[in-house]
Amino acid sequence: MSILRAFLLTAAAMSMGSAALAASYTVKAGDTLYSIARKANMEPADLMQLNHLSSSTIQLGQHLNLGGTAAPASKPQTTAKPQTAAAPAHASGGAYIRTVASRLLNIRYLLGGTGGNGIDCSAYTRAVFQQLGVNLPRTARAQFGVGSPVSRGNIQAGDLVFFNTAGGGVSHVGIYLGNGEFANANSYNGRTMIESMTTTYWSQRYVGARRVLRS
Repeated sequence: MSILRAFLLTAAAMSMGSAALAASYTVKAGDTLYSIARKANMEPADLMQLNHLSSSTIQLGQHLNLGGTAAPASKPQTTAKPQTAAAPAHASGGAYIRTVASRLLNIRYLLGGTGGNGIDCSAYTRAVFQQLGVNLPRTARAQFGVGSPVSRGNIQAGDLVFFNTAGGGVSHVGIYLGNGEFANANSYNGRTMIESMTTTYWSQRYVGARRVLRS
């Protein structure tokens, strides 16, 4: 009986240890708040609130509370299965990206500006992605060289979208938000805004898209 009791106590302790591990996460190189939340099947905003974070910036080695979220293998859910996870994750991630992008709307456009008196298109995308824990190069042309290419039919929220507005290759960048919309610093309208990519103007000047957020 004493041997059986010891075995049961050991098993219980191991079970509690596994649960504790499942309830926390240590930030690794290349992680962003967005990617961690998606792995844990959580909304990024909920992860921020749970850890009392005032911004989405996280540090290497930082311990994040996942709220006791069980691993998908131990607690199967429809949205946690590999074959069905993509759509719900993209939908929730898209809502968060739209929220972050919207925090910097209606800022005055200024060519070469990075803040203060105004910002330009690449400064806007850079500022938004900094909130997502990703550092982008300064110019639209340089941003076109990061991440991986995405075909027009596979664009998802958070992808960078690029346009040729000056006739010499990539000259403008924005952030795709889903439903055919993207956020950008628009020089014609003089401010950061959300607009449709399906208009004749943007459709004819579209160059490509790049994915820099890890799934």
